[in-house]
Amino acid sequence: MKLRKLLIVSGILLFISGCSDFMMICSLNPFYLEKNVTLAPEIEGNWSVHPIQSKKDSTEKNSSLWEKADTASVWRINQFISEEKIKTKKGLDSTVFKPQNFYVIKLTESSPDSARYQFHLTIFRINGVLYGDFCPRELTAIKDSRMAKENYLTVHTLARIQIQNNQLFVSWLGADYMKSMIENKRVRIKYRYIPDAGRLLLTASSQDLTEMIERYADQKRFIDWEDQPAMLQLNRIN
Repeated sequence: MKLRKLLIVSGILLFISGCSDFMMICSLNPFYLEKNVTLAPEIEGNWSVHPIQSKKDSTEKNSSLWEKADTASVWRINQFISEEKIKTKKGLDSTVFKPQNFYVIKLTESSPDSARYQFHLTIFRINGVLYGDFCPRELTAIKDSRMAKENYLTVHTLARIQIQNNQLFVSWLGADYMKSMIENKRVRIKYRYIPDAGRLLLTASSQDLTEMIERYADQKRFIDWEDQPAMLQLNRIN
């Protein structure tokens, strides 16, 4: 019953968290284990964004499914630093800053304070390949509604990340791509079909997802990261 409730909530969330466009496969659980998490200082900074078309879409007109806010915004990526209020031995108030092992992505306009959307990005490495786990950090619709907060559940998407010459190449695992692998029994992983969203949602544990990545993700015959529907090239601004 608990899983059924989560799936119903997730069906709603898929529409408001960016997973309703059928580009990316979404998961209830993170795609990583803490032991594989790493930091990548090279990704920090401000980036302009340009869509990359898949091989399938390269000859089609107006094939990009990205929204204007995704590509017209500046992507500001910074390591998250938490603030903790403590009392000193003398009873004075003090603030302790603690760097965390994940990043915050803000999609902004010209000013850093004009953030449209924010995401958590956790970087992890498996078999020498760098991957990113993306999940929403703050949605205005959630922030301004108690009902939304009570029924809110985050979902995760998986991307391969390449860093080359002040550029980031980010390729997300596609929903249809994952669906095909499951139907053709190339990958065995737990999932549920969400009728309201008309798509699959992975329900496997982070351990099982990590094992899937270890076994299949670095082999082009299983996952061609250069032919996914959601791919972006980020160019460093400063």
